[in-house]
Amino acid sequence: MEFIRGLHNLRPRHRDTVATIGNFDGVHRGHRHVITRLAERARALGLPLTVVTFEPQPAEFFAGDRAPPRLTRLREKVELLACLPVDRLLCLRFDERLARLEAGDFVRRVLVDGLGVRHLMVGDDFRFGHRRTGDFHTLTRLGAELGFTTEAAPTLIDHGERISSTRIRAALASGELDLATRLLGRPYHMSGRVARGDRRGRELGFPTANIHLHRRNSPLSGVFAVELLGVAERPWPGVANVGVRPTVDGKRALLEVHLLDFQGDLYGRHVKTRFLHSIRPERRFENLQALREQIRLDVQAARRYFNELQEEARERLQIYP
Repeated sequence: MEFIRGLHNLRPRHRDTVATIGNFDGVHRGHRHVITRLAERARALGLPLTVVTFEPQPAEFFAGDRAPPRLTRLREKVELLACLPVDRLLCLRFDERLARLEAGDFVRRVLVDGLGVRHLMVGDDFRFGHRRTGDFHTLTRLGAELGFTTEAAPTLIDHGERISSTRIRAALASGELDLATRLLGRPYHMSGRVARGDRRGRELGFPTANIHLHRRNSPLSGVFAVELLGVAERPWPGVANVGVRPTVDGKRALLEVHLLDFQGDLYGRHVKTRFLHSIRPERRFENLQALREQIRLDVQAARRYFNELQEEARERLQIYP
């Protein structure tokens, strides 16, 4: 997949394509369903498939810290889209200039002059342009004038409700990881580089890998059983805390992962934390001794979870000790 950052980096060879537009936050099952369907249309037309997205996301531009927490950073989104039948990803900087662009101008500059779109697939509730004046009907009308066809993206339903990034955020916020996993089609994960922290975990007897989130807000908080990818040949089990660490007067959200029975230096490694099971919410403790005791209980809970997974796996494979 070719990553194109900014309209100014489009070249003549990027013209003539099928395309879809959106935030694609989380790259969940619904997004993948749309891209798979569009890929079939692209093959039938003999054209590449281009995904158009924005950075920052429009809600972040308009609402700042009040915007809903994003599920995926740009790097994570790129990695997930690269696993799908996407030929090109065009990332547009969402700034004042783009926000003030009229709907018709957006279509002409981005879709027609920039990409030479031949077929476009978007949700029937898609809104765009200055003051969100453009919609699906606008695209259909302009497409007929400017030489491209428009198709409504298929909606994927799970248990009677549409799969959406908003629904996944609600599941993560309430600790419903099984539901989030089902809607995403994979366990939720966060990626980042291990940085040096204040060594508080080591002082408490539970050393942690400290991973800066680089997000305005985190979509989940609390203590979780996790797997860490990028530290060994296999995913490594651990227990993670996501939050501001109120007991030690933390100020910003941080992801801390204590790996079970692991020896080694992780500083500087880019890792992926996969969230598997919610253990408890984050809370403030009276003192560090109380916090230490609770971490010990959290580690025990994580070990029980992974032991149960191993037992279930043995039963499925009919392998008994």
